[in-house]
Amino acid sequence: MKTSVRMRAITALGLAMLATTGCSKLRARDQLNKGVQSYKNAKYEEAINHFQQAVSLDPTLLNARLYLATAFAQQYIPGVDAEDNNRMGQNAIDQYSAVLERDPKNINSVKGIAYLYLQMKKFEEAKTYYRKAIALDPNDPEPYYSVAVIDWTQSYQPRMEERAKAGLKPDEWLMKDKGNKKVCEMLKEKNSAVIEDGVAMLQKALQLRPDYDDAMAYLNLLYRERGDLQCDDAAARSADMKTADEWVDKTMATKKAKAEKQPGSQGITMPSQ
Repeated sequence: MKTSVRMRAITALGLAMLATTGCSKLRARDQLNKGVQSYKNAKYEEAINHFQQAVSLDPTLLNARLYLATAFAQQYIPGVDAEDNNRMGQNAIDQYSAVLERDPKNINSVKGIAYLYLQMKKFEEAKTYYRKAIALDPNDPEPYYSVAVIDWTQSYQPRMEERAKAGLKPDEWLMKDKGNKKVCEMLKEKNSAVIEDGVAMLQKALQLRPDYDDAMAYLNLLYRERGDLQCDDAAARSADMKTADEWVDKTMATKKAKAEKQPGSQGITMPSQ
């Protein structure tokens, strides 16, 4: 008899717990829906509050975490080095990371983290996550492009800093003055691998999307980076600059072709005299 009473009590407790859990899940979805409406109305702080309640009520509700991360990211302002702003960006990364703990193949979270790190100028972290996105979806050209943009940035910035120190004008070759040979060799050793990685990434992006004009434009920039670091090899520099010019022409031709395909396009109209 005592055993029967105990079993009934355990069963009743289990049913009560199930009912409570079910109620929490329903309340979580209600908060998620309210948050989505607030987000659509650009009421981001209100949306964040709803999404946080949804996550608290049901930590397994991944859509709530994704929306919460997106809302935090929407509030983050790139380039503003303020405590509240940095915390907003980190909150977004934390929520995307929480999604990845439960769903390691959630590519939206991977891309979300990559983009935030890029905006924060944490370039190596950004490249790490863009490469993770490539591993998850090798047929998406955009992460390849994003890695290449970072590669160019990491090459261009130190080169321009050294140019400024040497007093060179933008159109002057780094090796015009032989006294800059050591600087050129240093930059070549430092940046060559980054430049070659960027070129390879853009070539892959163009294989996947042949009319990717943004990728073409950055190929132009990367070949100019490589040409500027050919140091005492004028022929190699000339060849790289020629290739860069060819990519400029391809970029313009592709943009023109795209424009002409737009509905109602009349092509390029010359101004009246």
